[in-house]
Amino acid sequence: MVLRIVRLGTPRAADEGLRIGTVRRPPRGVPKTEFASQNWYDVWYPNLAPSVETMKMAQHATTPAEWQAFVKHFRHEMAAPDASRSLDVLAALSHQTNFSVGCYCEDESHCHRSILRELLREKGAKLE
Repeated sequence: MVLRIVRLGTPRAADEGLRIGTVRRPPRGVPKTEFASQNWYDVWYPNLAPSVETMKMAQHATTPAEWQAFVKHFRHEMAAPDASRSLDVLAALSHQTNFSVGCYCEDESHCHRSILRELLREKGAKLE
């Protein structure tokens, strides 16, 4: 069993399982009925996406210091009880079933999913 961190909209891996979209907004111009068939996600879970304010910090980060400010804000948001419990659940599920979580960003190193990867690893998730 394994948890994958993926870019939404990319082809699915063999045995990837359920794909969870940890994004603030659904993909533009894609009918809701086609989210899964077009490899976006099976379940939309914006609870693990950065707030709009924090997302803007990431989008405008051009220096390492600005990126670290985003990381600090996003980690603070993910430490809130609801988000922290969600991460606990995903970490536990990673030992029982295959699934993935993801975002649209092309470059994971400059995306909240890189922080989700770290947070899930810290929670004991079984990551690919």
